Amino acid sequence: MLFYIVDDDEATRSMLTEMIEDEELGEIVGEAENGALLDEDYATLKRTNILLIDLLMPVRDGIETIRHIKPSFPGKIIMISQVEAKELVGRAYSHGAEYYITKPINMFEVIAVIKRVTERIYLEQTLQNIHQSVSNVFEPQPTEYQKDKSLEHQFMLSGQYHLSKLGIVGENGYQDLLDILHYLLTDSTRKTTEYDFPHLKDIFLAVCRKKQGVSSEPDLKREIKAAEQRVRRAIYQSLNHLSALGLTDFANPIFEHYAPKFFDFTLVRKRMAEIKNGQTTPSSNIRINTKKFIQVLYFETKYVTFEKSR
Repeated sequence: MLFYIVDDDEATRSMLTEMIEDEELGEIVGEAENGALLDEDYATLKRTNILLIDLLMPVRDGIETIRHIKPSFPGKIIMISQVEAKELVGRAYSHGAEYYITKPINMFEVIAVIKRVTERIYLEQTLQNIHQSVSNVFEPQPTEYQKDKSLEHQFMLSGQYHLSKLGIVGENGYQDLLDILHYLLTDSTRKTTEYDFPHLKDIFLAVCRKKQGVSSEPDLKREIKAAEQRVRRAIYQSLNHLSALGLTDFANPIFEHYAPKFFDFTLVRKRMAEIKNGQTTPSSNIRINTKKFIQVLYFETKYVTFEKSR
């Protein structure tokens, strides 16, 4: 990550630089003591990922500077100030600041906020890469078959991305969930809607029937039961993963995006409290909604692959 610091207090700039470099959060590419100086170093600012800027400064204050640069500045803005007046802070947010650090500078707060912003940037970059890959499918004009196969590939990549953010990669149910996604896309795309989603038993039956070595009825029943258990354990692991993220940082972008979509948030809060208290609860005692999880996973993956490529 590349950082630019704008603050009229040299000591503050020095402390922020030391924290960022000591924690290996990134590189400081520029400093300024007021916002007007950014006009002279705009080339450096434009390649900056994160701008840390003081709210109150001489010549050109933080709000005026943000208003001036935001239309063409692609990075994230972290506001720094002792001022806690809601009106001023609100104006800064309305002009493009997204995060806030209070003075006097606290090392733990600074590191936590910067890590949160960095995670957000990586998340957006990954989604952008997926969207770009999808858009490239249509250049030059491919055959309909090539379109279908390319989009199918991007759909599965998007599914893998979501599962990684959900903390499921490497779990036993990971491949089962990918097989389910593939089935829902290739066999049910035109009839799978939010209001007419296949029954779980039909999904597992269809997926298990396709597996090699599953031919007899007893084998099929055993495989269906085993697959259901693997998926349930994987979802339970995802619940633990997201709950741990939320416990560490309630504003973590992965936690904010995935936890309320994939789980009942009452369940997430309960699991967070259990983790905090060092309690371990068997997955069999947790009320996991497997169908909701699979349904959300499918439509989230479908949206990233198809809707955002239009």
